[in-house]
Amino acid sequence: MILFDSKKSHNLLQWQVVNDVVMGGASEAKFLLNKDGFGEFLGHVSLENNGGFASVKYQIGAIEVDEFQKIQVKIKGDTLKYQLRLKTNKSERHSYVSYFETNGEWQTLELPLHEFYPTYRGRALELPKYPGKFLEELGFLIANKKDQNFKLEIEQISLI
Repeated sequence: MILFDSKKSHNLLQWQVVNDVVMGGASEAKFLLNKDGFGEFLGHVSLENNGGFASVKYQIGAIEVDEFQKIQVKIKGDTLKYQLRLKTNKSERHSYVSYFETNGEWQTLELPLHEFYPTYRGRALELPKYPGKFLEELGFLIANKKDQNFKLEIEQISLI
């Protein structure tokens, strides 16, 4: 099941950037379609004012995911580490997280849904891992405890 395909879906209203400025930080990010037609999450993570993260969320509406085992992302990163974040309900405070590394080339990553673990504000929670019943929101976050520029191109996101 394709959740996002940059070549077919150009509704950027479903994507929302959330940076550490919500907590007083100074990081900057944006999400756009680049000249090649790929989704692009880019900006600068700043450690100023106790900041240190930038994120983008994608609202997909509530879908059942019982029949799927993995989330597949076709991305091109900048050799940095990112988080893929899932929410069963967008009103929940916590997210389910899996980390991945980028290598500067196009990659197709398959992340098992049962390995996503719950976090809130960077801290792991003592709750069960991703329950795999519903998915309402997903997103990408960068928070490497470094002052750094970043760019993550997104071609496609699917459940498999």
